Amino acid sequence: MKLNFIVDEKTYLIDVSQDILENGEEFFQKMDRDMDRGWQMSREFIENPSRINRCQIAADKLLNSLSTGNETMIMLMAGYILKRLPGTTKVIVDTHGEMLNTEIIFEEKPDGAGMHQIPSVKQSTNARQTSRAMTKMEAMEQAGKEVAKVYKVGKNYRYAVLNRDTGEWIESPLMESEKEAHEHRMKAFKQRFDELLASKD
Repeated sequence: MKLNFIVDEKTYLIDVSQDILENGEEFFQKMDRDMDRGWQMSREFIENPSRINRCQIAADKLLNSLSTGNETMIMLMAGYILKRLPGTTKVIVDTHGEMLNTEIIFEEKPDGAGMHQIPSVKQSTNARQTSRAMTKMEAMEQAGKEVAKVYKVGKNYRYAVLNRDTGEWIESPLMESEKEAHEHRMKAFKQRFDELLASKD
């Protein structure tokens, strides 16, 4: 599988072998366990890195590996991104010290309607139906887990919402301002909150 890794408008085409994708899983799982404890992403400490965050972290490691010529780590980091975010075609890495600005580009899906579907880390409780109606506090907490915070993508902003049926994260369209993205996210949060509050077996 091939990954276009773009650094300051220079493109590196990384061809990851099937052997790396299959046999690197143990290494990839160790990376996930390390990131489960949270990660310092430039100026922000992210307590629960999303799958996109994890691939942004891997992209930063890949950038460092390119600078040192560590071919093995280059292949492993590219392999991690391709395994954890299937459909990734391109990574535009931020070189100005803001890991959260690294942009990950996916192949277009005809049914996406301007949105990308991203396979998520399996949710232990997020996507489970409760055996009783939730209290307002429980619904608010759960909605906060299922509607991701606004994050920057290049010069734009977006958020993501968990599809409780498929376990996939659905990204919002790109928005020009952080304020606009926050407003749309709050509407999505309120909708999910209402759904959770009313849900019961």
